[in-house]
Amino acid sequence: MTKLSVNINKFATLRNSRGGNNPDVVKAAVDAQQFGADGVTVHPRPDERHIRYNDVREIKKIITTEFNIEGNCTEQKFVDLVLEVKPNQVTLVPDALGQLTSDHGWDTVKNKNYLIDIIKVFKNAGIRVSIFIDPVIEMIEGAAATGTDRVELYTEAYASHYKNGERDTAVKPYVDAAKKVKELGMGLNAGHDLDLNNLKFFKQNIPWLDEVSIGHALICDALYFGFENTIQLYKRQLM
Repeated sequence: MTKLSVNINKFATLRNSRGGNNPDVVKAAVDAQQFGADGVTVHPRPDERHIRYNDVREIKKIITTEFNIEGNCTEQKFVDLVLEVKPNQVTLVPDALGQLTSDHGWDTVKNKNYLIDIIKVFKNAGIRVSIFIDPVIEMIEGAAATGTDRVELYTEAYASHYKNGERDTAVKPYVDAAKKVKELGMGLNAGHDLDLNNLKFFKQNIPWLDEVSIGHALICDALYFGFENTIQLYKRQLM
């Protein structure tokens, strides 16, 4: 079964735009769980422009499903937070400071030694590690050499080609990458721009997918369909 982890960053973006605590980010995490999500994802950034570091601490107190924290592990503040909170999974993303959204994966060859060292830090704390990478065979082979438990395929290119009606072209490099991940004995996650239009086809072509993390599209759909109904709509795409 492919798990759905709901990224609740957008709840925090809306809250921060007005001040106060509406919507309540911790309640959003509670509701996501109650509405059927298999996990909750947060991606705190150094400027705390959406999820704040204290949000992560508060969510940890109430989480009953899987907790995934994404972020830039070159920021010591992020590393310290993850080691303090001890989520089920940490997803390492090579964001630049102030970056609007994640837009590329790790160069696992160039950064091999660094990744080996930082992955050991998290694994020694009992935290499963996933690293964000592009669907490139060389990068997947490099990921296997780092000791990571899983990789998360960056799916923006898939979503873009799919939207243009190029379904087979869109999914082929991801199928090839996923086969290599499986061959090398790593777990497989995916995320970025997956939505109700393209998710089912992606899952059908990569049935051994462990987890998808979806935030922006899911929250946008929830404005029209409701949060609980939207989570169930996404879960149906993964059956």
